[in-house]
Amino acid sequence: MIQYAQRPSLTWRLDPAKGRITGRLDGLESVQQAAAKILQTQRFRHLIYTPNYGSELGQLIGMNRAFVKSEAVRMLEEALTQDDRITGVENVQTTAAGDSLLIEFTVISTYGRFNMTQEVGD
Repeated sequence: MIQYAQRPSLTWRLDPAKGRITGRLDGLESVQQAAAKILQTQRFRHLIYTPNYGSELGQLIGMNRAFVKSEAVRMLEEALTQDDRITGVENVQTTAAGDSLLIEFTVISTYGRFNMTQEVGD
């Protein structure tokens, strides 16, 4: 019988403002950082990442608003659930303003839920 064990989520705490590593984090904080990193990375752009890593949300700019909401849900789930600690996305709200798109949503993880906001623009 195969038994699966959850791996620890201990990782380095990144401080983007300082461009430095400033300690470690675990649990929900580590999932929040991973989700932010996934959404900030354009999928297929960097060879260092697998083709499954990153998001394609930038493609939604300028598209029909009805289409944007359904595609945003799909793209968020596709990008974020590549991390096995994230089980889903809900309460997705989209706001388009000119050449940018604001997406607000709730991430469901094995450590709990948290709200996120992602701005997508040129």
